[in-house]
Amino acid sequence: MGALDGLLVVSLEQAVAAPFASSRLADAGARVIKIERPEGDFARNYDHVVEGHSAYFVWLNRGKESICMDLRQPEEISLLRSMLLKADVLIENFKPGSLPRLGVDLNDLRKVNPRLITCSISGYGGQGAWASMKAYDLLIQAETGLASITGSVDAPGRVGVSIADIGAGMYSHSAILEALIARGVSGRGRHIEVSLFDALADWMAVPLLWHDYGGKAPKRVGLGHPSICPYGAFKTADGKTILLSIQNEREWKIFCSDILDDSDYAVKYPDNSSRVKNRQEVDDRVAQVLGSMLYADAAASLKKTEIAYGTLNEVQHFSTHPVLRRAVISSTGIEIKIPAPPAINDKTPIESLRDVPELNQHGEAIREEFVNISS
Repeated sequence: MGALDGLLVVSLEQAVAAPFASSRLADAGARVIKIERPEGDFARNYDHVVEGHSAYFVWLNRGKESICMDLRQPEEISLLRSMLLKADVLIENFKPGSLPRLGVDLNDLRKVNPRLITCSISGYGGQGAWASMKAYDLLIQAETGLASITGSVDAPGRVGVSIADIGAGMYSHSAILEALIARGVSGRGRHIEVSLFDALADWMAVPLLWHDYGGKAPKRVGLGHPSICPYGAFKTADGKTILLSIQNEREWKIFCSDILDDSDYAVKYPDNSSRVKNRQEVDDRVAQVLGSMLYADAAASLKKTEIAYGTLNEVQHFSTHPVLRRAVISSTGIEIKIPAPPAINDKTPIESLRDVPELNQHGEAIREEFVNISS
């Protein structure tokens, strides 16, 4: 039994942001009908690395039903309206203005079905000159300034996963859950708008505050931190990279006495501000000490003194990480292991998830179910 059992979600979705939101509703037990173009969600063909399937697609579309619809056809719009008479939630990430041009008005839908919650996901919002701009993850990372503070000292970089899409999907999911709670009180749905730009703008709050109130944005520091020292990557004697993070003065004193073997050094730079001002000297001292130690010895000492540290892993090391939990989903009879949903309820982690649908796998059954429904 899931928390959202009995909830009907209709999703006009493709790519990442909307499928992320609907997949989390599906994980919680909602029935999610994924409406795809006749050629299918283009994310089905991003790659074929997972036993012939796309990595993004199998991750974000487990537990859904798939129907292909050509919404340029009046009879298909009629079928969509029939679905939405019964639906609790509609999610869509079409280009702003596309649904009205097809004859689908979200306000009119909620007049017929007052309990319907509608959620529109876009690149830059539904209004204004930017609404018509195409928006993909890299472009949003660049437009929000995220790329300018990411990467090495020498060059900006893209965060290695589609965080603009994922962030927008997360905000959409939480907003839909809030709307469901509100509907339980008022009996009425609401319209939600989430843009990729706004999602990353929220995550960029601290760099923006640095700029607006501190006079300058944080610089790119690679694996370091612009406002904490020591905080970053250091090589050990055997060539491995260890990540160190000193968050407070108590830890700094312990680090100096037990790792640097120099309690007076903590007195020389007693607070984070003084260390940041003298970052190069502090980092050089830490690098010298850790560089003389084997990784295993450095890690053991840091763990013993409860200093926060980590290891710069490749994905191959993450794949075998002892903390990584996995759940199993199925696609055409193939078991696929993915990271398990993060939330653990009542100490019971989720170990299996529902199947990934084939294109139009449920189309015939869905048509039979909704074809004769009318207002």
